[in-house]
Amino acid sequence: QVQLVESGGGLVQAGGSLRLSCAASVRTFIRTFSNYAMGWFRQSPGKEREFVGCISRSGGSTYYADSVKGRFTISRDNAKNTVWLQMNSLKPEDTAVYYCAADDVFHNGIVVRAAQYDYWGQGTQVTVSS
Repeated sequence: QVQLVESGGGLVQAGGSLRLSCAASVRTFIRTFSNYAMGWFRQSPGKEREFVGCISRSGGSTYYADSVKGRFTISRDNAKNTVWLQMNSLKPEDTAVYYCAADDVFHNGIVVRAAQYDYWGQGTQVTVSS
């Protein structure tokens, strides 16, 4: 069992930056946060959930959607059970609810598909004004 709590969302002007945090509570004695690949997704009203980016369980590999590549950066600190999404040069089209997700893995690769993720946070709203 993993509980994920996102924070850091808010209202920002276009061109601005936000840093989202996702704090994880791993409620099992046999697995730790470092056993989970992490991902960020977003969803806007009337649209399907969209992949934003992901990071391997060690943090050594990341992968981003083309729409955010070069503007967003994912990082993690396994000692703090936290993953971050640094968002720079924000655009109005980045407005969405952002979710972090965790996938219990036995490899050190990335996980792109939402269906593979086992646990999801409640989301945090990001609004970018023009």
